[in-house]
Amino acid sequence: MINPIIKITESIGKSIINFITELGQIILLAFNIIKYFPRCFKDRNLVLEQMAKVGSDSLPLVLLIGSFTGAIAALQATNIFDKFNLIELATPFLGSSIATVVFTELTPVLTALVIAGRVGGSMAAQLGTMNVTEQIDALEMMAIDKHRYLGMPRLLSALVMMPVLAVFSNAVALIGGFLLTYIKFDFSFYTFFDSVITYFSFYDVIIGLVKSCVFGGTTALIGVNVGFNTVGGAEGVGNSTVRAFTLSAAVILILDAVFGYIF
Repeated sequence: MINPIIKITESIGKSIINFITELGQIILLAFNIIKYFPRCFKDRNLVLEQMAKVGSDSLPLVLLIGSFTGAIAALQATNIFDKFNLIELATPFLGSSIATVVFTELTPVLTALVIAGRVGGSMAAQLGTMNVTEQIDALEMMAIDKHRYLGMPRLLSALVMMPVLAVFSNAVALIGGFLLTYIKFDFSFYTFFDSVITYFSFYDVIIGLVKSCVFGGTTALIGVNVGFNTVGGAEGVGNSTVRAFTLSAAVILILDAVFGYIF
C-alpha cells in the first residue's frame, strides 16, 4: 500500500520540479533575448524575415478563423435570445455584445492558438533541427550568440505581429457576425454596426491587443526554448514540435483565465 503512494508522490514531485525548471529556463531565456532588442535595427533583415513568417504568411489562416469566429459568436448569441423569444428586445445590444466577446476573448485566444500551431511548432522544429545537427554549436564557435541571432528576431516578431493579426481578425469577425445575423434574422447593416458603435469601448480593444501581445511572446519563448533543448535526432525534433504546441496552447488558456480574473 505504501509503494503506490510513494510512486504517486515521486511522480507528482518530479512533475513539479520539471515545471519549475522549465519555467526558470524560459524566464532566463527571455532576459537573454530581451537584452538584444536594441540591436533590432542592426539585425532588421532577420527580424523582417520572421515578421513575414508570423504575420503575412499566417494572415490568410487568421482571416479564415476570424470570420467563422464572428459567425459562431453571433450564432450562439442569437440562439440564446431566440430560444426565449427575446430577439427583438436584444436587437439594440446584439452587435455590441458580439463585438465585446470577439475583441476581448475569441480573437486573442483563437488567433494565439493558430499561431501556436503554425509558428510555435515551426520555431521548435527549425531550431530543434539546428540543435541536433550541431548548427547552433557551429554558430557559437563563430562567436555568434544564439539568443541574438535566433531568439531575438522570433520573439520580437511575435510581439509585434500578433496584435496586428488580432486587428485583422477583429475586422473580419465583425463582418462574419453581421452576415450571420443578416442571413438568419435579416439584421440591417445599420442596426448591427450602430449597436457596435453605440456601446463601443476602446478598453475592450486594448485588453484584446495586450492579450495578443502576451500570448504571442509566450508562444515564441516556448518554441525557442523547446527548440534549443531538443535532443534525439529526427524523433526528438518531432516530439519537440508537438510539445511546443501543447505547452503553448495550455499556457495561453491559463493566461487567458488569469487575464479574465484580473481584468
